[in-house]
Amino acid sequence: MPLQDTIPLKTLPLPDTTAQDSSVKDTLPPLQADTTLPADSTVADTVPVKLSRDSLDAPVEYKAKDSIVLMVPDKRFFLYGNANTKYKTVDLTAERMNFTQNTGILEATTAKDTSGNPFGRPVLKDGEQAFDSDTLRYNFNTQKAKIYHTRSQYGEGYIHSEQTKRESDNTIFGFRNGYTTCNLDTPHFQFRARKIKVIPDKLVISGPANLEIEGVPTPLFIPFAIFPITHGQRSGILPPQYAVNAQKGVGLEQGGYYIGLGDYFDLTLRGDVYSYGSWSLTASPTYRKRYKYNGGLNLSFANTRFGDPAVKSEFTRSRDFRITWNHSMDSKARPGVNFGANVNFGTSSYNTYNVFDYYTRVNNNIGSSISFSKTWQGKPYNLSMSLNHQQNLSTGDIMISFPDASFNVNTIYPFQPKELVGTPKWYQKIGVSYSTVLRNSVNFRDTMFLKKEMFDRLQTGMQHTIPVSFSIPIGTFTLSPGLNYSEYWYTRKMFRRWDANKYNPQTDTLGAIDTTYQTGFFAARQASASVSLSTALYGMYTFKKGSKIKAIRHVVRPTVSLSYQPDLASAAYYDLQYSHNPEDITRTSYFSGSIIGVPGEGKAGMVSFGLDNNLEMKVASEKDTSAAKEKKIKLLDGFGINGSYNLMADSFKLSNFSIYARTNLFEKLNISASGTLDPYVVDARGKRLDQYVWEAGKVSLGRLTNANITLSTSFQSNDKKSQEKEKQLEEMQNQDQQSMDAAYQAQQRQLEMMRNNPGEYVDFDIPWRVDLSYSLTYSKSIIPDSGGVVVNFNQYLNFNGDFSLTPKWKVGLTSGYDFINQEIAYTNMYISRDLHCWQMSINLVPFGTFRQFSITISPKSGLLRDLRINRTRQFYDF
Repeated sequence: MPLQDTIPLKTLPLPDTTAQDSSVKDTLPPLQADTTLPADSTVADTVPVKLSRDSLDAPVEYKAKDSIVLMVPDKRFFLYGNANTKYKTVDLTAERMNFTQNTGILEATTAKDTSGNPFGRPVLKDGEQAFDSDTLRYNFNTQKAKIYHTRSQYGEGYIHSEQTKRESDNTIFGFRNGYTTCNLDTPHFQFRARKIKVIPDKLVISGPANLEIEGVPTPLFIPFAIFPITHGQRSGILPPQYAVNAQKGVGLEQGGYYIGLGDYFDLTLRGDVYSYGSWSLTASPTYRKRYKYNGGLNLSFANTRFGDPAVKSEFTRSRDFRITWNHSMDSKARPGVNFGANVNFGTSSYNTYNVFDYYTRVNNNIGSSISFSKTWQGKPYNLSMSLNHQQNLSTGDIMISFPDASFNVNTIYPFQPKELVGTPKWYQKIGVSYSTVLRNSVNFRDTMFLKKEMFDRLQTGMQHTIPVSFSIPIGTFTLSPGLNYSEYWYTRKMFRRWDANKYNPQTDTLGAIDTTYQTGFFAARQASASVSLSTALYGMYTFKKGSKIKAIRHVVRPTVSLSYQPDLASAAYYDLQYSHNPEDITRTSYFSGSIIGVPGEGKAGMVSFGLDNNLEMKVASEKDTSAAKEKKIKLLDGFGINGSYNLMADSFKLSNFSIYARTNLFEKLNISASGTLDPYVVDARGKRLDQYVWEAGKVSLGRLTNANITLSTSFQSNDKKSQEKEKQLEEMQNQDQQSMDAAYQAQQRQLEMMRNNPGEYVDFDIPWRVDLSYSLTYSKSIIPDSGGVVVNFNQYLNFNGDFSLTPKWKVGLTSGYDFINQEIAYTNMYISRDLHCWQMSINLVPFGTFRQFSITISPKSGLLRDLRINRTRQFYDF
């Protein structure tokens, strides 16, 4: 029992006094003269007396609800009824207490009620530690204590001991003990050990221990156990988890070692090993410096073996790696400068063999971003640089863009005086800005990484843009003239020509387009002048008095603009024959596919137009019909159409129409839709004709070439602990950002475990929850040279939800359905059982390429989170 060190209590004989007060309080050091305590009073000794050399070094406060009895001849005193004694940081409460001066022993015990049941157990609190027992004896002379049938708490753990011995240095020895993280008097599980040693604020150490569940011993024995009760870093072993994999065999997963290297750095090493020869290793260092930066790195290597090495035709091996890195910089470290990184890069087959969670499997695209930005204080310009990476794990295609830089000068007003007085003139509103973009990009297959083929595909480009704009209000309209100049720089020119003798593997015939490249410096330019006019029109319909619907408001925002573009880029285009027919010619650019784009060819006099609509309804509240309680309901957040007309084009003057709509009905159903209408008809081969659809006798704005619609909604019952969780969330948000980011890697590992085993992390406070989303996409494209029509039609429903069979049983499902292919998507089913201090979950992936079954029983305590009883079976179909 970690009591504070005290000087042995020795006092002169005290008079025999019986106090029947309901509350008696006293403070020591003890008196050296006889004093009688009056009944019905609280006495505080204030007489200046000479203290004995062996008196206590601090006052002792004591009180009792019933009475305090002082026995002078026997040199003893007794406290009855909810007795309480306080000394320094020690606070002892019990139904009865007695102290014998000759032996220096203070004893605290329980009492029995009329039914013979004990009550008023001694409870001792010393700092953050608490002890609950039947009997407690403390010797002030030796500063040792003996506690019987005690229950004490150390951090997240509890120790139940038949006998406990406390040494003078606060070290504690327990006999016939049980260690658990269950907070019940009769725990659901515990490690039974004959001997336990507790070093306060450091460790709990036991000898051989046996896991006992619901009072029943299990076959699980451990030779020793070490439970840390310190806060902060502590190096130690990370126990592995047992697993069974149909392809890899029996294995141990996620075992390793944690190395704490101070406040600024730590390292976690984890590994997997399987009986068929597969293995993996992951190193996860994290670093941080308060108010400066923090981040973490994951380096993973895996060697996966399938089949028997003796049979070469059936044996395969895959060597994979993955690198993830995150870095963030405190915005206060260097004002105006920011550096961040979020990297996820690896071999395409790493996730195939080493990752099993739902979200990773259904998403075949990964990406990375490393960025640096600088803003000059008090200056109108800024600089940003980045490295970007995109990777398709299904096809093995990789795109890397580096360096990717941009320099921008914010809008400045050269004709505006430093001190503007009165209404500004129109020319004082003229604003000029500048931006330049540098792009370096390469697209390649993962098998070409760092090879000559990869560097041959590198593209470089640079674009400069100088816009000039200003706005003039005209009544309810806004007139916005503007000028824009852009220049494009390239380092590679592409020549494409039709070769009638070249083999075409797509059609298995002769005749294909041959491509060659020329390196150097090339430039193209584009300029335009424009003027736009916009306004907002409001319409209101008010219903009769007494109607629940008060009014409907319609807002229309029309926009029209006129622009002129001279032909400055004709030298960047040429005629390309794309089939055996010499008449099949199209205009294409030497810089098609460039990462900075290509300026448009030919003169253009564009009339662009757009129309946006917003529709709202005002209704009376069900509880209060006053105007103050009226609420608005959005019927349409937005609905509109955009297009343009080229006055100077020889043909196809009208552009495609873009239509869109979005709304949120009843604050529950999110709906968004968009599409493209082509206003021109096509012939039998699919070639566009310069004839509008409505001129061909159809009442329509055009042919629908692509469209999509998305609906999503979510329903859930009331959360029983919503207010408590909101409070915890606010506390987390108010925490120091650095301390939160320092545990980023641990959070990511926990998140991965949650995705892999959703049944282990369900919220039992929410009885039921359903998430639904529906998407429909349509596209229709025509291949001009063959007349073929390619139609893509996808319709998909995704659902995710769970419900409680009982307050302790939860069933959940994540799945989807593909209406076109009539297939059920990747499905994950789980059943969870709340076992108070433990949780059981069963996860099932019943069909698909990756099938899996697992049953897991794990403690909820973070201290024992690695103590997971897991049985997993995994299957692949390749």
